[in-house]
Amino acid sequence: MRALIFILILAIAVILVAVGSGFLKVKQTREAKAPEVSATGNGMTARGGQAPAFDVETGSVKVGTKATTVKVPALVVEKAGQNQAATNNAQ
Repeated sequence: MRALIFILILAIAVILVAVGSGFLKVKQTREAKAPEVSATGNGMTARGGQAPAFDVETGSVKVGTKATTVKVPALVVEKAGQNQAATNNAQ
């Protein structure tokens, strides 16, 4: 039960971030209309009604590669001479 609530909260947070950042845009294009309900001695009937319609636009993420040259510094290792003391720099 806790896992389900955690997933629900996480999904709501992701949707809020997506809408807030402009990555997800939701616009209502058609209003909702309630159905006409009539009650008679034989039961209830419902007529009409309309569900709302939404237009959802999502952003896009483009992933690719690009060739580039990176300068890497040269590393020179020299052995310590007999008259030089070895130092420990790993402090």
